[in-house]
Amino acid sequence: MNSKPLPQTLPDTDTIALARTSAEELSRLLADKPRADRAQVRLDGHDLILPRQALALLRDLLADMAQGHAVTIVPMHAELTTQEAANLLNVSRPYFVGLLEAGTIPFTKVGTHRRVRYEHLIAYKNQRDKESQELLDELTRQAQELKMG
Repeated sequence: MNSKPLPQTLPDTDTIALARTSAEELSRLLADKPRADRAQVRLDGHDLILPRQALALLRDLLADMAQGHAVTIVPMHAELTTQEAANLLNVSRPYFVGLLEAGTIPFTKVGTHRRVRYEHLIAYKNQRDKESQELLDELTRQAQELKMG
């Protein structure tokens, strides 16, 4: 993956508290200014102009940090190794390679190594999650029809 190394530690308590406060404030600002497409931020005496999409991403990142999670940003076009992709799906690498070889997820080869674009991995994950939710909804409907609770 062509990005910075993954964080090795979780945020400490001070960072979690600061992230929580910042996420809440940023959420309020974004809600109060729904038409604003950019924002001016001052950092060490320098003014920066940030697009709204970056602010929304920052809010989401801060919200995850506020829950004590380590966070990594991956560009949609990034290419992942099979191990990185398997880790993101929480499956074994051999199982993931099987998905690739079955044509379930597109991949390319760099020499003898398979690479998967993050966007293809996320599309697969979203589809898998959608299908799981539909099956769960169907099971719930059947249980209610059978008065099972």
